[in-house]
Amino acid sequence: MSGLPPGDPQLVSMIVNHLKTQGLFDQFRRECLADVDTKPAYLNLKQRVDNFVSNHLSNHTWSPHLNKNQLRNNIRQLVLQSGMLEQGVDRIVAQVVDPKINHIFRPQVERVVREFLSPGSCSEEPTTPLPPADLKTDSGVLEQGAYQSHAFINVYFKTFSELLKTHSDHLLICC
Repeated sequence: MSGLPPGDPQLVSMIVNHLKTQGLFDQFRRECLADVDTKPAYLNLKQRVDNFVSNHLSNHTWSPHLNKNQLRNNIRQLVLQSGMLEQGVDRIVAQVVDPKINHIFRPQVERVVREFLSPGSCSEEPTTPLPPADLKTDSGVLEQGAYQSHAFINVYFKTFSELLKTHSDHLLICC
């Protein structure tokens, strides 16, 4: 592929765009959302938010003139400021995403990254990830493609987890 060094923002951007065109982001999101509502962390967060909203609403008297949009936005801001979403989403990610990373997501990302870095040279057989010490060729030179692949995959999963945390409000709305 290109002569960009591993971790280069342009290379990472190109690979992320390639992963998106392959539909992996959507697939990962669907797989995570499929079982999120059964996890204790989600159920706990949902109950905490429900209680928070109920307590807040108990301090308001309903009237036909009540500005529901303003009240809804006020509650949303209070929930965000409380910090309960950040803590809850961290736990949700730990229960939903983390268990899938190594045995579901990583092999798929590695395959697509290998295809991107070396088009046409990938076999269809699943490969086991190589630890960094095993990435040397017979001549002892580090294979650029494999090194870039592993460096990118580590960046990708860190970014994927951060995206889930950053967009926690969308995660909760979808569920």
